[in-house]
Amino acid sequence: MTPRVTPPFRADHVGSLLRPPALRRAREDFAKSLISGEELGTAEDAAIREVVELQRAAGLRSATDGEFRRASWHMDFIHRLRGIGKSERKLRVTFHNADGDVEFTPAGLEVTGKIGLDDVVFGEHFAFLKSIVDPSVTPKQTIPSPSMVYYRGGRAAVDETVYPDLEEFYEDLAKAYAEEIAGLAALGCTYLQLDDTSLAYLNDPEQRAMVARMGGDPDKQHVRNIATMNAALRGRPAGVRVTTHLCRGNFRSSWVAEGGYDFVADALFSELDVDGYFLEFDDERSGGFEPLRLVPEGKYVVLGLVTTKRGELESVDSLRRRIDKAARYVDLGQLCLSPQCGFSSTEEGNDLTLDEQKAKLERVVETAALVWG
Repeated sequence: MTPRVTPPFRADHVGSLLRPPALRRAREDFAKSLISGEELGTAEDAAIREVVELQRAAGLRSATDGEFRRASWHMDFIHRLRGIGKSERKLRVTFHNADGDVEFTPAGLEVTGKIGLDDVVFGEHFAFLKSIVDPSVTPKQTIPSPSMVYYRGGRAAVDETVYPDLEEFYEDLAKAYAEEIAGLAALGCTYLQLDDTSLAYLNDPEQRAMVARMGGDPDKQHVRNIATMNAALRGRPAGVRVTTHLCRGNFRSSWVAEGGYDFVADALFSELDVDGYFLEFDDERSGGFEPLRLVPEGKYVVLGLVTTKRGELESVDSLRRRIDKAARYVDLGQLCLSPQCGFSSTEEGNDLTLDEQKAKLERVVETAALVWG
């Protein structure tokens, strides 16, 4: 089978990677005012150079900066949009794992002004990444989907004196994202990923009940989110390949939601204007592959079969068997392989070692080569 020359690649990964000890120490020292912002930046640059080389050496065709300059995969971005500030009210999210529950309490957000874009968020991050990647590797930029702005607070977080009509809020949000996408493209970005937990969460009846409590329409929130994403992507510069990543929560090897993709699958695959979908399929919480029958020709599904929540390494045979099962519902040529999520959606990271992370990235590349050539 012909190797893919444009993203998503047969062997790919979601984005975030475990922070190395030296970077962790630098961030702690900066928080204690023991080093300057410039010194922290130098430490981040060094760590990113190393992790970009790790990805190249593993055989990956794409590379991210590991999200090493962020504390959180999404809130660092959202709080830089004009009109959105940090709320004194903490968000409270309960994550689950085999040993019990973990509480995640990041700063909330509040929309107190018209949403807009003052500069390209993470533009300087991407420019550095692009300057250091090998010519054979495509630099990939990850940003949270616009859906996450509403999903992190609902109607209560949007000042009604600023946006008495939520449709105006969604319109301004999409415009800001369109400017962001154009700005990244101007910096040379050809591979962009919109990370979106809402479209996976909404498969879970408990999450739909939460949306109702937030003032949304639980039966149509996914359609509203897709419409906002499409408005942001409409008119995107030629040559920019866009994927979205769906996940049910990823914090310290724990998760929030469960359920297959059935509830959102029709709109997700037929209406969302992206080139590919990174889908979580690492355990029974993700449901079966049956919804993939709705994927149209020309779109790609990156099967997240390698878990980032545990260090145990999946066998090549087990991965090939699961790829074969997925191929019963969508053509093998439309499939790719990756870990199911990032390894470190927040700076705390998941419960596995740097060596285990490296082995998993290499296993993705090894398996993809055997399946697709």
